[in-house]
Amino acid sequence: MRFHELIVNILRTEGPRGFYRGLSPGILRHCIYSTSRILLYEKLRSEMAQRRGSEAALYQKALIGGASGLLGQALASPADLVKVRMQADGRNVARNLPARYSGIADAFTKIVRSDGFLGLYAGLGPNLTRAALVNIGELTAYDSAKHFLLGKGYPDNVGVHAGSAFISGFFATLLSCPADVVKSRIMADGSGMYRNMLDCLLVTVRQEGVLALYKGFLPSWIRLAPWQLTFWVVYEELRKLSGMKSF
Repeated sequence: MRFHELIVNILRTEGPRGFYRGLSPGILRHCIYSTSRILLYEKLRSEMAQRRGSEAALYQKALIGGASGLLGQALASPADLVKVRMQADGRNVARNLPARYSGIADAFTKIVRSDGFLGLYAGLGPNLTRAALVNIGELTAYDSAKHFLLGKGYPDNVGVHAGSAFISGFFATLLSCPADVVKSRIMADGSGMYRNMLDCLLVTVRQEGVLALYKGFLPSWIRLAPWQLTFWVVYEELRKLSGMKSF
């Protein structure tokens, strides 16, 4: 289904509220994920810079970004699972079937009851892979783009932050889209169709071709772009107000 067809279908079957399905676990996930990854990235980057006596190298930022994403996503994975499952409920609603979950608490309870506590970590492998790739794109690209622009003489202002955020969102989407497709399919499945991350990857490519791994690239970028812009601009302004140095 094409992007515009998907929008029309959601509006027709669920109404405007359908676009916000899974909002509460999505907010919970970001509170856990974003806080932990940003704090860890800054700490590791600062320590690396002190050891080098200069700014961390690009490959070092990439490694730090990937590691930060792994930790943040490991902590937030249960909330991410619930978000994906609640969003997938839209298919049931479109078929006039009852949704599996009435809310975030109901989703957590039913998943633990049916699959055990470890059921909350279904899809952890692709989830961690995606998070590492996203953060290499997000944190490393933003950090590097911003320092490149500052080095060219541009002032450390909202314009530089917004431009760096745009670059960050593009590279984060480009790197993470294949893992995101695999992660979403495994987490939304719930029937054991895929044995593991590699199996899902191979089945997807075999049945739909390599380009299937980039299904949803545009909506993913559209989702990441405003998030990146909002997050980085607000984050930088809050740092400035609190008297902290720029990111």
